[in-house]
Amino acid sequence: MQRTEIIHALARTDYGAQINVKGWVRTRRGNKAVSFIALNDGSTIKNIQIVADIEKFDEELLKQVTTGACISVVGTLVESMGKGQTVEIQAQEIEVYGTADPETYPLQKKGHTLEYLREIAYLRPRTNTFGAVFRMRSQMAMAIHTYFQERGFNYFHTPLITASDCEGAGQMFQVTTMNLYDLKKNDAGEIDYSRDFFGKQTALTVSGQLEGELGALSLGKIYTFGPTFRAENSNTPRHLSEFWMIEPEMAFYDLNDNMALAQDFIQYCVRWALDKCQDDLAFLEQMYDKELTQRLRFVVENDFQRLTYTEGIEILKDAVAHGKKFEFPVDWGTDLQSEHERYLVEEHFKRPVILIDYPKEIKSFYMKQNDDGKTVRAMDVLFPHIGEIIGGSEREADYEKLKRRAEEMHVPMKDIWWYLDTRRWGSAPHSGFGLGFERLMLFVTGMQNIRDVIPFPRTPNNADF
Repeated sequence: MQRTEIIHALARTDYGAQINVKGWVRTRRGNKAVSFIALNDGSTIKNIQIVADIEKFDEELLKQVTTGACISVVGTLVESMGKGQTVEIQAQEIEVYGTADPETYPLQKKGHTLEYLREIAYLRPRTNTFGAVFRMRSQMAMAIHTYFQERGFNYFHTPLITASDCEGAGQMFQVTTMNLYDLKKNDAGEIDYSRDFFGKQTALTVSGQLEGELGALSLGKIYTFGPTFRAENSNTPRHLSEFWMIEPEMAFYDLNDNMALAQDFIQYCVRWALDKCQDDLAFLEQMYDKELTQRLRFVVENDFQRLTYTEGIEILKDAVAHGKKFEFPVDWGTDLQSEHERYLVEEHFKRPVILIDYPKEIKSFYMKQNDDGKTVRAMDVLFPHIGEIIGGSEREADYEKLKRRAEEMHVPMKDIWWYLDTRRWGSAPHSGFGLGFERLMLFVTGMQNIRDVIPFPRTPNNADF
């Protein structure tokens, strides 16, 4: 008999039909006459109840039906008299695929802390919480691809192994096939990378942006969506060493076009979550964040407030003058911290904010410079709960300005000569932005720690599973 996924079984009303479901046992309870088995196969957060008359089954078989065991059930679909479900299955056949020793199975019926579940990340997708989070992660990935594909963007694959440091921060994981115990050096005492696999020093990418710009300056509109890596020794609830980035780049877009796209894109993704993840959202709201749906609607229903960095600093300084206390000082030229960004969004404007025109000293070399000589056409989209969720800019299209800025910021010419060349041959105004996928996931799930929205988090001193 063909298997029916539990999400579809729960929607059926053809009572009396024979049905086959398969999944993992969440709980089993009952008495001497009947067993009630809660079964889940990952297709939905909801379990289906299996009713097994004890006398119909071998006692040794039923002993194997414990929390965590994997079983197949053939039975009759019947209307349920129990609360919270419309259908259940009267079991006629039960086959045990895999047992789970109740003494050693790590996921018992009791509640587990998120910290404990990180230690058994290979099992945590079986819990209600992580089943919900990872189903939503899948839906959000689908939303991203659907949004860009429907608007004529080309999905562009940028390299994971690169010789250039896009952000100029130097926090990169090196890639090498050399014997680290016997590194050959040249006459100057430097490591001789000519012997390495690529013949030069290479690393895992921190961003696909530079190569993405090349795609936009040929194909018009592109987006990337893939893993990126940062060797930043940050043990915070907001940082990962391996995470996923979405980076659209668009030819002939100025900063205003870029802001409009960013707002439309992020509202589309949040609306997708509200429309397609209702059961999982309801669970996460009940268990973790009572204001989750309200906050998602807040983003969808409000236009984003646009203002300059300078205006934002004045608002923050005025707040301090009227008694507001921040942990970090506020002054023109300093990078805003999450507490400053959240004040602007949650307390001052009470809506999402797009800050533009940042001081050039705190932004990357590739951002287009304004005529004032002090600021660049950067933009950050700020959200309630998490602060910055998108960072982007209009890119510098002038060859001499870009070259001079790269030199000022000590970006090695040998690594970006090809990037500069795009400004020599048919340069065009263009813009783009980056969205950290896990930051988006934090927002739409209401989870507090970024380690809990990616299946296998990579952080300092942690590369398990």
